[in-house]
Amino acid sequence: MSHLRLTLRHLLALAVLLVTAGLLAVAAHGQGEDSLREGIAQDRDRERSLSSAARRLGRLAGQVEEDIALLQSRLDAAEEELAVAQAELARAAARRGAARRRAARRRERRGEAGVELATILRERYKSPGPDVLTVVLRADGFADLLETVEFFGRVQDQDERVVDEVGRARQAAIRERRRLSDLAARRRRAAEAVRGRRDALAGIAAGLREREAQLREARAARLAALQRTRAGRRRAQRSLERLAARRERAARRTSGPGGPWAIPYAIVQCESGGQNTSPNRAGASGYYQFLPETWAGLGGSTRHAHQAPKAEQDRLAARLWAGGSGAGNWDCAALVRGR
Repeated sequence: MSHLRLTLRHLLALAVLLVTAGLLAVAAHGQGEDSLREGIAQDRDRERSLSSAARRLGRLAGQVEEDIALLQSRLDAAEEELAVAQAELARAAARRGAARRRAARRRERRGEAGVELATILRERYKSPGPDVLTVVLRADGFADLLETVEFFGRVQDQDERVVDEVGRARQAAIRERRRLSDLAARRRRAAEAVRGRRDALAGIAAGLREREAQLREARAARLAALQRTRAGRRRAQRSLERLAARRERAARRTSGPGGPWAIPYAIVQCESGGQNTSPNRAGASGYYQFLPETWAGLGGSTRHAHQAPKAEQDRLAARLWAGGSGAGNWDCAALVRGR
């Protein structure tokens, strides 16, 4: 009798160990799937975030590219305006050079006229002309007198023309220098203003190009991260599918130690460890852990399921299982078949 009690105690301990091992295995299996599902969900969220960021960066880069195109058109216009201003400045410089050459020639003429005038004055100083009385007395007649007076008039007119020409040339040279200096200064200021605007536009364009490069680089990094995340998520998805397939095969397998069984062996292992256990605290007993009311409702021939032969328990368990639609009657079914 004591030997029998020892054997029953050992069997009960073994059953507890088997049930515990089965629960741990199923729990570990479920935990692996749950971990994969959680990782896949996180990867999907990350994919959506990275994809959204890549689209946003792409739009920003496109907008910057449009701004660069608009700015480039303005920069091209500024370049053309600068070319026109530089051409005008070159023309003004050429006119100023021509004016300087003309001024040099005028100075030469003034110098020649000055030399001529100085010679005339010097000669007149050395031999002053006759007075009116002398001219009249020395004249051979009225005609000679008229010719002499006319000659003196021409000499005086020539002197006056020389003096006037020298004065006009000097004034013209002064006016020309002033006008050309003002023109060159205006052209230079205009060219400098256009050059400053061109340089400012070029600086802005360079900054925009740098920003566009940064945006495209950031977008490329997001796309690379998206590709890595998607590849990792697909690997996890394949692993999950393999685990689910193995679990499904295990859930459908009805053979096992002490079998065949009326329901998947994994559920039997989780519920009773494949042992015909006595009622627990809730009253469930037998290979399939029937509750007393459930057992009675199925037409069990004994008060408790464990008291009936395995064939009867198999038959009533198959009826309760109903091809899988009654899986909710076993708590372990959710663990084994997945949540």
